[in-house]
Amino acid sequence: MATQIRLSDELRKLVEARLEQTLKGIEDTLAKIIENQEQTPQALQDEMKSLEETFNTLFQKWNLEILYSLFLKNAVGFADLKKIIGVNSRTLSDKLKLLTKNGYLQRNVTSGPPLRVEYKLTQKGKNTVLLALPLLYYTAT
Repeated sequence: MATQIRLSDELRKLVEARLEQTLKGIEDTLAKIIENQEQTPQALQDEMKSLEETFNTLFQKWNLEILYSLFLKNAVGFADLKKIIGVNSRTLSDKLKLLTKNGYLQRNVTSGPPLRVEYKLTQKGKNTVLLALPLLYYTAT
């Protein structure tokens, strides 16, 4: 069961202000790219479309929950992650393979007995969680 994150009004306002600042920075950066590199809006749109696979991966069911759980817990074994998320083994295994393949997770195997597999976020995974955290908050409210 996912735990809903609740922010105080003061913290929510701070997050919103920083999010607005970040969005403004992204907008300014894209405008400068178009201006300085003489890149047409169509070419920029084509490049953005190339990110579609990344967005599709992130927004598949369970993927963000897995990333958030690992962000909060650091390194977690398969069985513990299964308990935290509340998903069946096959689905979790498939999601972990996909997220590892795409560079969001690092898989560490410790020889046993028993053999232990732990997962933790890569820097790409951490950055993704930090960028997506406001989405979790706004979709929960």
